[in-house]
Amino acid sequence: MTLTGRHIELIGIGGCGMSGLARVLQARGAQVSGSDLVPSPVTEALEQDGIPVSTDQSVASLKPDTDLVIATAALSADHPVLAKASSRGLEVIRYADALGRLQEEGFGISIAGTHGKSTTCAMCCHALLHAGLAPSFIIGAEVPQLGGGSQVGAAKIPVGPMAGLPGLMVAEACEFNRSFHAHRPKHAAILNVEEDHLDVYHNLEGVIQGFAEFARNIPDAQLGGRLLIAHDGAHRRVVTRSSNARVETFGLSTEADWSLKFNVDTQEVQLRGPGSELQWQNPMPGEHNALNAGAAAILALWAGAEPSLVQEAMAQFTGLARRTEFVGTKTLNSGDVRVWDDYGHHPTEIDRTLRALRASESPRRLVCVFQPHQHSRTRFLLDEFASSFSAADVVIVPEIYFVRDSESAQDLVNQHTLVDRLRALGTYALAADSLEETVSRLDTVLCGGDLLVVMGAGPVGAVGPQWVHSS
Repeated sequence: MTLTGRHIELIGIGGCGMSGLARVLQARGAQVSGSDLVPSPVTEALEQDGIPVSTDQSVASLKPDTDLVIATAALSADHPVLAKASSRGLEVIRYADALGRLQEEGFGISIAGTHGKSTTCAMCCHALLHAGLAPSFIIGAEVPQLGGGSQVGAAKIPVGPMAGLPGLMVAEACEFNRSFHAHRPKHAAILNVEEDHLDVYHNLEGVIQGFAEFARNIPDAQLGGRLLIAHDGAHRRVVTRSSNARVETFGLSTEADWSLKFNVDTQEVQLRGPGSELQWQNPMPGEHNALNAGAAAILALWAGAEPSLVQEAMAQFTGLARRTEFVGTKTLNSGDVRVWDDYGHHPTEIDRTLRALRASESPRRLVCVFQPHQHSRTRFLLDEFASSFSAADVVIVPEIYFVRDSESAQDLVNQHTLVDRLRALGTYALAADSLEETVSRLDTVLCGGDLLVVMGAGPVGAVGPQWVHSS
């Protein structure tokens, strides 16, 4: 059912994805309003764009003319507004369902994977914009170079071999709660497949089967369905076994359909694939970001972008907020400390990012502040987390940030559990009871020549700027 002309209420409208969805829906002719628990710069910007936002999430907040409610994935099924909407006979769907419908109305491109989704999605959208393809997109992060995390593009693809087809709708596909099964892309990428969200999938086999179901949702090859999947690290044979889409692989292996070479010293990326050869210097450090850029470039080429323009775009991409983002330099009596911030909250992300920054910055010491995200993830992957900080000299672990954990889950693990495991592996680690205490500890730990890397998906992102600007 089309979303055009509907009267839509978005519950949890203040998130990156939901706020972007609100703007796209409004541009498609829907009457949009929403609510969130607290006002924020995001909700203020929505109101400036003519989208009413309330902090009232009681049953009384539902407007009489609302005929569709869209809820953020984080909202529990027994939320009173959702219960009231159902009792009124209103249609209630989740964020991912709405994205899937928008993709069906346009030309959908989804980017999935355990990590790297936001970065790859932003790089791809930057390339599509640079090539004049005018995509609509919703990214789960702020991208200053793109004017934010969302944009409303052209109703039809304006240039290239697919000119005249319904407009591009690009989105990252999150596997939490199997949300990405609601996506309906024509083209898709799977960057990697690892253990995560084990409270949903239980084990790696469950995760793999979840990605396999996502792959099955891509149309058959004769209908234009295409899937790009990592040659290594994505369990591609199992994931693609039941997919009828045209499948191509990418990676560092020369056996991949799209083969990348990466020079760690110069950050130069070479990409070779069917009928294409591109080369650029990657602004974001590390082999993992070279792979992200390669996947983004391939998806842009598939959408009809001119290869020379894709190559230019990759070299000009300046990054995302909290994705290997340089915060600034603080001058101490003993010398300068450079500070980086990163959203990484999975062991593989942590390991790759720390190794990339150590190689590119060559610091005296690398000090990492890491705030675990969710007690369940920390407990399920405790050993993997403890092993992921081998590139760090000092690790400071503040209290675990939780959103969905039950009280019983919170009792099973805390920041001291991870610190004890790090120390058992020989890593110098400290626990902190709050982010304020973490900032104070940095004054006693850091010296000139050190590199500070702040990591995590919660409010820990404020630590780097606070320390840099403190006296």
